[in-house]
Amino acid sequence: MKLVETPLKDCYIVEPSVFGDSRGFFMETFNQKKFNELTGSNYQFVQDNHSRSSKGVLRGLHYQIKNAQGKLVRVTSGKVLDVAVDLRKSSSTYGKSFSMILDADDKKSLWIPPGFAHGFLVLSDTTDFLYKTTDYYSPEFERTILWNDPALNIDWGISAEPLLSLKDKNGVLFNEAETYS
Repeated sequence: MKLVETPLKDCYIVEPSVFGDSRGFFMETFNQKKFNELTGSNYQFVQDNHSRSSKGVLRGLHYQIKNAQGKLVRVTSGKVLDVAVDLRKSSSTYGKSFSMILDADDKKSLWIPPGFAHGFLVLSDTTDFLYKTTDYYSPEFERTILWNDPALNIDWGISAEPLLSLKDKNGVLFNEAETYS
C-alpha cells in the first residue's frame, strides 16, 4: 500500500500493491496497521457500505456535522468521478475540492478524512462503490451541499442535469453549510 498526496490537506490516494499473472490478480484491499502508519493516524473503521448506481447518478455532496465520518472509498466495478471538499475552517485547504476518476481497473482508493464532504458521479453503465467509514451513519446529523454550487466550482464534466435524489436536489450552498472548526 502506498499513499499519494492530493492538493487537499490530509486527503490521500491509496494505491494497493497488486500481484498479477495469467491467472488473475491478488491485492490486499485494506490493512489497518499499514493505513495508520502511512496516514500518521489512529482511525478505526466501524462500518462498510456498498452502493450500486447507474450511469448519470450523482450522490453528494454529503457529510455528517456530528459523528463526522472519514471514508476510504473505492470502486469494484465501473467508474466514477469522485469528489472531496474540505469543510474544516482550520485547514489551509478549507473550501477547496479535489476530484479524481476511480475505476475498477486501476484499483485505487481515496482516503477522505473526517471534516470533508464527499460525492461521486457515475460514469459507467453501472458502478459498485464500496467505502469504509470511521463512524456510524447518523441520519440526524447528515447534511448535503449542493453539488453544483458555483462557489465550489467543481467540474463534474457534464452538461445535462444528473440523476439526483430529493436530498441532493435540496442541498444547501457552501456558504450556508454547517462546517467544522
